[in-house]
Amino acid sequence: ECHYISGNLKARKRVQYVKKVLEELDVEPERVEMFNLSSGEGPRFAEIAREMVERIKGLGPSPVKS
Repeated sequence: ECHYISGNLKARKRVQYVKKVLEELDVEPERVEMFNLSSGEGPRFAEIAREMVERIKGLGPSPVKS
């Protein structure tokens, strides 16, 4: 299906489900996030990627990691 019509809505629901599952597993749901961007927003994508890297660093290593 076209991601501009309903695919993004399905993805949003899936992300929310994953966040809920992570929380139930005592893993920070902040480790997963969804952003809606167009292909012309390269600088914004880079900014979001940097923000997510800092967020994950702040949360520390994954508690699932062996």
